[in-house]
Amino acid sequence: MNNFLLENQQKEEKIALLTEFVSGNPEPRELKRALAVKMALGNQPYAQIMKLLGINKSCITYWKQRFVAQGLEGLKLGYQGSKSYLTEQQRVEVISWLRTKDSWDFQELVTYIDVHYEVVYASRQSYYALFSEANISWKKSQKINPKRDPELVEKKREEIQEFIRDHQSDIETGRLAIFF
Repeated sequence: MNNFLLENQQKEEKIALLTEFVSGNPEPRELKRALAVKMALGNQPYAQIMKLLGINKSCITYWKQRFVAQGLEGLKLGYQGSKSYLTEQQRVEVISWLRTKDSWDFQELVTYIDVHYEVVYASRQSYYALFSEANISWKKSQKINPKRDPELVEKKREEIQEFIRDHQSDIETGRLAIFF
């Protein structure tokens, strides 16, 4: 009889622990797991739990076993997502630095973050995200076209002007339209 009372008391303690965890507003998947286990420990029929929470019987059994073996840690998510290399404050500082500049260079951003924060991202996407947060299009981050050759530009300008001079009368009469 004592053994029955002890098991019942342990079950009530576990239900109280789960109730406290649920009221702490955990991540939705953790919440679903905790509710399933709590209902199972409260002798709710598995069919009712399955219908209410939209999960399989095997899930209820699995999470109940994990809870009994590991406690609340057994219900929590194992993967918490990757952490940013820059702290939130550092990200704000980088974004405000980007906003003070007149022109932007991708390599300049990489160097700035490396020198000031000793962070080098493996993926370019992390740098692009910083440009995006600063409302800067990284695709248009240069003031002038780096492939621009002033000599070729001047040569083409002279070629166009010469063509216009040579065909001035046809252009004025409307027989020739030019599109450059």
